[in-house]
Amino acid sequence: MQRSPATPLSRRALNRATLARQLLLARADLSAYDAVAHLCGLQAQTPHSWYVGLWSRLAGFRPEHAADLLVSRRLVRIALMRSTIHLVTDRDCLALRPLIAPVIDRNMRGAFGRGLVGIDRAALLAAGRALTAARPLTFAALGAALAEEFPGRDPAALAQAIRAWVPLIQVPPRGLWGQSGPIAHVGAEAWLGAEPDPDPSPHWLIRRYLAVFGPASVKDIQTWSGLTRLRPVVDELRPELVTFRDEQGIELFDLPDAPRPDPDTPAPPRFIYDFDNLFLSHADRARVVTDDYRRQTYPDNVQPSLVLLDGFTAADWKITRDRDRATLTIRPFIPLTADDSAAIAAEGAQLLAFTDPAAAPDIRITAPRTD
Repeated sequence: MQRSPATPLSRRALNRATLARQLLLARADLSAYDAVAHLCGLQAQTPHSWYVGLWSRLAGFRPEHAADLLVSRRLVRIALMRSTIHLVTDRDCLALRPLIAPVIDRNMRGAFGRGLVGIDRAALLAAGRALTAARPLTFAALGAALAEEFPGRDPAALAQAIRAWVPLIQVPPRGLWGQSGPIAHVGAEAWLGAEPDPDPSPHWLIRRYLAVFGPASVKDIQTWSGLTRLRPVVDELRPELVTFRDEQGIELFDLPDAPRPDPDTPAPPRFIYDFDNLFLSHADRARVVTDDYRRQTYPDNVQPSLVLLDGFTAADWKITRDRDRATLTIRPFIPLTADDSAAIAAEGAQLLAFTDPAAAPDIRITAPRTD
């Protein structure tokens, strides 16, 4: 039987669907734990900027709501999607890590594979597991310890092999709000007192993705996860999914009951942190990212923090601190109306009250960027 054509979805419809699932149309009354679970994690390779990601999404969120969960081991920071550090729940850590393991292994072999040629993998794995179960170790310390057992091998390659083959959690105080510490790791099994899921389901992974990033294409799912060759897996799920087409005619998949708000649903200004998954989880980022943003230039390796206006990228932002003053500088990509400036400034004042409650706030909206 011939399928009927998939329903078309405009860019604005995709924007509102994504913002609704990302808790960015209205702040949610959820705990930090439940929000991280709902979002299937937050990218968190920076120690602290991801706290703003939760603040932008949750009513009444305070830093200790997440920091306390890191200390109690209910939230963890671990290499996952795209081989980058993510903040996830303890349960998702054990379920996601086996599914994402091929991505981390592939990236490790691309950078360090030559240093591992001919090595006894079982022996290296056993040594790495024992070392990372005993105490927190930086990669430098882990590599040095492994090099004693595998003389003549590159310590960095040995440490990165263990990062790929053993789930390693980056432990506090690293990642705690207002604190710092060494980038030290412990094996997930030792830290959580549980083993990873022995039979993880890629179908489960795709459903989780669609719940927070859909409607989406196969390429979108692969961009978010770092996994490849997911078309057959999505096709297996096709009978339980609904399909759409974007403005370019690309097939999009979604969960039948997932929210797809009216495209004219209001979207308040939101301050989004530098590595927010909102910007990193689609092959086509046009559902949020504008041409005005793409025309901007930034120094190499700089990922700006961005302001959403009416759901789309409209400015970048940063906070600088000088003694008892915190200055929030907002640089628009387009001219702002007086109402838009007032709305962004009001949200910015709340941001400074969150990040720097003891400092005198200073909000500066510059003229539109011309670069």
